[in-house]
Amino acid sequence: MAVKIDKKIKGYSVVTQEDQAKEARKAEAVARDAAEAAQPGAKVIQMHEKIERPETLIGSTYKLKTPLFEHALYVTINDIVLNAGSEHEHRRPFEIFINSKNMDHFQWIVALTRIMSAVFRKGGDVTFLVEEMKAVFDPRGGYFKAGGVYMPSLVAELGSIVEDHLKAIGMLQDPEMSDAQRALIAEKRAAYAALDSKKNDDESVARDDRSGELFPEPRVADTPRSEDVEVTGDGGVAFPPSATMCHKCSTKAVVIMDGCATCLNCGYSKCG
Repeated sequence: MAVKIDKKIKGYSVVTQEDQAKEARKAEAVARDAAEAAQPGAKVIQMHEKIERPETLIGSTYKLKTPLFEHALYVTINDIVLNAGSEHEHRRPFEIFINSKNMDHFQWIVALTRIMSAVFRKGGDVTFLVEEMKAVFDPRGGYFKAGGVYMPSLVAELGSIVEDHLKAIGMLQDPEMSDAQRALIAEKRAAYAALDSKKNDDESVARDDRSGELFPEPRVADTPRSEDVEVTGDGGVAFPPSATMCHKCSTKAVVIMDGCATCLNCGYSKCG
């Protein structure tokens, strides 16, 4: 096809196959961007205060029984699911309720739950609530909950419940113990059990010696004593009643072994 040139030629260049391929890729990219812009893209929704509450929320209810009053507290934390069905799906706490027959703490419990729910809906990093609540101390003194864990106040135990819930939905990660630390704790527990068993046997032999009937072999008790370290039905560990509180893990699990205070829960020892 002949093309008539009416203007003066000022310069020229040869179009290569690479130039043609480059232009084709550029045109293809422009077309793809235009097609993506025309389609309603899926945005990643983050938690913020303008998100409206759905009709139905999923959540969990925790029972809190303290020695402070007779009736238990029931703590319900409801979660909202953001970006459902996508790779960015995640659960975030949306609201919290506390219910009980006990009305002594009604005012501050209602105030606390409303403030916490507002913080949840605000979005961002809400894990700071855990440390703030666990740092609240009751001037009248704290208490030990089941398992021998010391709670400095009722608010601190509420913070512990929130911490467990945030771990369950993946917002907090439970620090894993190293294999060496697990082995150390298992060794301490076995050593204490053996020491306690030997003490029991020595006492049994001494009693038999005083009665004139010396048994060369130690007697084995038919049922385990309450002083022994044993695993409970719920997977926890029952520590000796004579144990004292460990200032590192706040668990009543410190016993005297070889003249040194040793924690059977975290392995801490004053002797290193």
